[in-house]
Amino acid sequence: MTVTDAAHDTARPEQYPFGPVVRLDLNPRYMELCRTAPVSRVTMPYGGEAWLITGYHEIKEFLADPRFSSRAATEPDTARVTPLPLRPGNLLSMDPPDHGKMRKIVAHAFRPRIVSDLTDRMRELVTTELDAMEAAGPPGDLVQRLAVPLPVRMIVELFGVPYEERAEFRRYSDVFVATSAHTREEVNAARDGLEQFLRKLISLRRASPSDDLISVLIEALDAGHMTEVEAVRTGIGILMAGHETSLSMISNVSFLLLAQRDLYARLLADRALLDPAIEEMLRVIPLRSTGSFPRRASEDVEVGGVLIRKGETVIFQRAAGDRDERVFDDPEAIRFDRERNPHLGFGHGIHYCLGAALARAELKAAIGGLLDRFPGLRLAGAVDDVPWKPGLIARAPESLLVEW
Repeated sequence: MTVTDAAHDTARPEQYPFGPVVRLDLNPRYMELCRTAPVSRVTMPYGGEAWLITGYHEIKEFLADPRFSSRAATEPDTARVTPLPLRPGNLLSMDPPDHGKMRKIVAHAFRPRIVSDLTDRMRELVTTELDAMEAAGPPGDLVQRLAVPLPVRMIVELFGVPYEERAEFRRYSDVFVATSAHTREEVNAARDGLEQFLRKLISLRRASPSDDLISVLIEALDAGHMTEVEAVRTGIGILMAGHETSLSMISNVSFLLLAQRDLYARLLADRALLDPAIEEMLRVIPLRSTGSFPRRASEDVEVGGVLIRKGETVIFQRAAGDRDERVFDDPEAIRFDRERNPHLGFGHGIHYCLGAALARAELKAAIGGLLDRFPGLRLAGAVDDVPWKPGLIARAPESLLVEW
């Protein structure tokens, strides 16, 4: 393959993002690029130009290459989609060897036994929430009755956060993950609020250590394996990823199954399809409204036959790669019987999602609970009537009213 260098074309790269976010639709420009130019230049909302990767093989190649530094996400001059760079000190913005050391510490809280114990709690909670929704009568809101309480309860149990304090971190959540919905000042204030919240939890947990993530962070902090800033910001990163992403995905999967009601009917007819259906929806749903957090080349690197020069910024759109026709047969179709589904829904490489098993279990508990309880479940209004949260990193319905 011939290496090309498009970094100094005279034409200004097209503006990114490519257009407004519409429900779970993937802007067609992504797939055009995936087919014709899977590594291409774009002009970002903040920080100038970047490379956008849309092809499956190119994304995997990029994610596995240690020459792309995640620290770029913390630097103010990095091209990005968010109004502010990340703050240093969390897993998302770490490179080896710091990343490996920190990941090994927090992975303790995601051991299979702990996830298994939480799975039993998930089923209990889903039953309780759906009992309450059924008792209240239609319409019910699947966002407030299911998508929010399930991952929030699980993450507070994993962390050791008192459940009654969940509202304190929830009020910062949407602001923390804003792209255009909030100002820089509001995002900074939310970050400060979450850091204060984590510091308070660490202080309280010192008096009564347990097997939760806060206790794991305290043990590593006291042993000198991480700084207080690293403990706090790593905790925030997991807290946000562990509930905000999951609640968005539960909402999105529920919407997709009811917006295309034949999908829900298919699962009712064959419950053995639930696991592969979850994998297929992880593949096809474009959870992020825009591309990834940025990384920067630490030296000249070739990806997909394109030369990316030292210092240049790169982002990728996972959902485009997961519809790459070079990898997936009939990629635009939602097929619950897809035999080969190596999707990138949880990433690839050293930053592969720590909570993948927990997220899968939450989705299975939520959708399985709906299928068990409400075979006649349907949207309470038209698909176009469903309101969506604007201007956030993760797309999700604001509410999802249903009848049964």
